[in-house]
Amino acid sequence: MRVITGTARGKRLVTVAGNDIVRPTGEKVKEALFSSIQFDIEGRRVLDLFAGSGQLGIEALSRGAESATFVDINDASLKAVRQNLDNTGLTANAEVCKSDYSTFALRCTQKFDIAFLDPPYQAGILENAVSKVIPLMSEYGKIFCEHPTELKLPEKIDTFIVKKVYRYGKTLVTVYQKDVADNE
Repeated sequence: MRVITGTARGKRLVTVAGNDIVRPTGEKVKEALFSSIQFDIEGRRVLDLFAGSGQLGIEALSRGAESATFVDINDASLKAVRQNLDNTGLTANAEVCKSDYSTFALRCTQKFDIAFLDPPYQAGILENAVSKVIPLMSEYGKIFCEHPTELKLPEKIDTFIVKKVYRYGKTLVTVYQKDVADNE
């Protein structure tokens, strides 16, 4: 894994070795995902929930995000995130939190513009995680959910609706955003 572009372009990232729970986002998926939001990252506050190695939040920081918060419950993952932040020189605008998603969402007082959710596929918690993250999102925030093609997410969760679904082989990225009809 490497950082695709920005201030840390080309920097290699470490992954969590020998851990069946952590499944890094593939290079092609990451590249396509960031191509789709390349003009929406600069100055944004990013949440990398189920951070793993932290590659999505780090890519966002490298591309000019204002800040990134990395959340994971796994010690090995948090160690990899910290090492990757150090190696890329992006530590100053990052916060690393050891927590499960539900506790983090309950205690968090920040608002985020972009959230990346990529939980372990077999955990079956993605829909619940989206519902917990929605109150943490800014008015025009977007939630990017990476999941297998077999998992069908609902068209609407709370006040957020599916805005776009990207397919990359056996991986889907479902994008949720606030339903503008709820504002009227």
